[in-house]
Amino acid sequence: MEPALGTPPVAAVWLLLPAVPIGLYSAFTDLREMRIPNHAVAALVIGFAVFGLIGLPFADWAWRWLNLAFVLALGVAFYAAGALGAGDAKFAAAAAPYIAAADWPLVTILLAGISLAAWAAHRVARASPLRSLAPHWKSWTSGKRFPLGLALGPTLIAYLVIAAVSAA
Repeated sequence: MEPALGTPPVAAVWLLLPAVPIGLYSAFTDLREMRIPNHAVAALVIGFAVFGLIGLPFADWAWRWLNLAFVLALGVAFYAAGALGAGDAKFAAAAAPYIAAADWPLVTILLAGISLAAWAAHRVARASPLRSLAPHWKSWTSGKRFPLGLALGPTLIAYLVIAAVSAA
């Protein structure tokens, strides 16, 4: 049976192992500090290098590294234009190999929806008593800036969960 997405279900399960903790950690640190640390980005790359090689055919695994280079180039351009933070650009590039090229339209839709939901939830929490649970988080006082890691990590996780449960 052919997988319904470009990432086979078995590979998606393997890739979820590093993606879930690193994606959630990156979302948390972006909320708390308005930054995604380099060690999280490096861990995401290493996670793909190891678990991608276990779950994917070698040729597919090797080609997916081009996704990282392409998204990094786009991220640098968006960062230079002031439209994206450096950590966000690096996280997106590190997450790119986890995603099959054929699945980018789905991931774009997921990112849009999750970004809107994350933005709304953040703004509601920032204006509510929930803010007192973590009063020192920098994202509460960041003005119009938004911790995009709150959407990037969950988008990667959602994509891999969809791929893990999909089958033709």
